[in-house]
Amino acid sequence: MAGRTVLITGATSGIGRATAVALAAAGARLVLAVRDTAKGAALAEDLGGKHVVRALDLANLASVRRFAQSTTEPIDTLVNNAGVASSTLQRTSDGFELQFGTNHLGHFLLTTLLLPQITTRVVTVASQAERASRLNLEDLNWHHREFRGGRAYADSKLANLLFTAELDRRLRQGGSPVQAMAAHPGLVVTAIYDDPRRRRRSVWDRLLPLAGQQPDQGALPVLLAITGDLPDAAFTGPRHLMHMRGGAEMIGRSARAKNPELARRLWTASEQLTGHGVVSAPTVPTVPTQE
Repeated sequence: MAGRTVLITGATSGIGRATAVALAAAGARLVLAVRDTAKGAALAEDLGGKHVVRALDLANLASVRRFAQSTTEPIDTLVNNAGVASSTLQRTSDGFELQFGTNHLGHFLLTTLLLPQITTRVVTVASQAERASRLNLEDLNWHHREFRGGRAYADSKLANLLFTAELDRRLRQGGSPVQAMAAHPGLVVTAIYDDPRRRRRSVWDRLLPLAGQQPDQGALPVLLAITGDLPDAAFTGPRHLMHMRGGAEMIGRSARAKNPELARRLWTASEQLTGHGVVSAPTVPTVPTQE
């Protein structure tokens, strides 16, 4: 990774931090896109090197646009890592359901705005939770359905995979050298499961520390998606325990995640919701990597 620039969202904790640590150790220059710039600065100092910290709130589309406008340098790889989970109905500053708005729409807008500067890959952290999704394109933001936090999270993760598939299709159609990949980190003990709105601990809260792996293990599928010799639109995940723990390899996805028509419809809906999109297939210029 020496001489390469990698932009990581949500890099100050969990899988994002573990990914940043591994990439910095391999010689990469990092752009840390974070909500808490003080934490980002502390991480950059710990990592050493010429890393950059920039403020980004994926739950605020104005913040995403400001970030994209200020990012003018070539980016070898964009890692859409940041994510949230919530058991209660919450909304972003733009009125979207928090999980869909942050995990999918924020990254959709960020990626489409930054595409002209990306030279190698877009890697989006998804999840096998997508298999529990029943994505409703007529009510993506849960205005008419009874809210279910787990289902909404699964919807956002299916959206990540559909976005990856449609992005890669458009890149291939445009003759771009950039690849779109997705990664499932497995069952990982991170702060994403900490929900202060829950009044008491569940059985899940007690089992997670015992069954889950640490972030440095969860980062392995992400690192494979960033650096591996993989086919277009590959989906990586852990090797063991039904792809929940240990190592990294290519894994499968649900039939819904492979549905090209659903992917196209979600892309169109995402363009409408964010007010931005790539109308025609993007042709991304190859920019020489800075040594």
